[in-house]
Amino acid sequence: MFPQSNELEAYTCLIAGGSRGIGAAIARAVAARGASVIINYRSSELEALRLARDLREKGAGVLAIRADLSRENEVERMFTRIEAEMGNVNALVYNAGVSQRGLLIECSEEQWDRVMNANLKGAFLCCRRALPYMIRERFGRIVNIASVLGITGASYESIYSSAKGGLIALTRSLAQEVGPSGITVNAIAPGPIFTDMLREELDEDEMADLTREIPVGRLGCPEDVAAACVFLLGREASFINGHILSLDGGWKP
Repeated sequence: MFPQSNELEAYTCLIAGGSRGIGAAIARAVAARGASVIINYRSSELEALRLARDLREKGAGVLAIRADLSRENEVERMFTRIEAEMGNVNALVYNAGVSQRGLLIECSEEQWDRVMNANLKGAFLCCRRALPYMIRERFGRIVNIASVLGITGASYESIYSSAKGGLIALTRSLAQEVGPSGITVNAIAPGPIFTDMLREELDEDEMADLTREIPVGRLGCPEDVAAACVFLLGREASFINGHILSLDGGWKP
């Protein structure tokens, strides 16, 4: 069994994009605190099933579901299955997303759509589907995983920064809209986190240079994001709403 407290035992928590990296770390952290966990994935089936098996062995209630979150029918199918097997979702962590580096003038419409669909449209569809139950119960927690680039912008990252900036705007607006119904909506804006995505984008020298730019002297890790997410989901954060938590070690791009 998990050794941590069961402070989230009343939660049925959907981790959108939960099979690897930051999402997997969040799944482990919320399960460790008693939540029932739904691991959504699109292509990383082996990782999702392996994570689900590991969490079950530790005593957690877990369900792994494949769904393309940019497609309304697949989001509906996912929620219908969750409700049948796990109950209604009262906590949503939207971590799904893809990046796109390159000059804007060299990016295609298809690349724009791919990044916007994964990072922003999927969040809209998942929030819209989860909210009716939360509103009826007058309780819910939504945490969106954005990016510091959604705040600052970055050269060669115009599409990704735009998508994450949109997610931040959605977070702030939705927090005002549903706060009166007992629902908090917040976002975490990570800086450089050591994940597969970062390793694919940077070589070893670029990684070393980036690390030297971070005042705390290291890259972030998925567990840093997971700890912040658990806090925003928990009772201690019940008066935090519409907040964007920068998690960047003091790094300024």
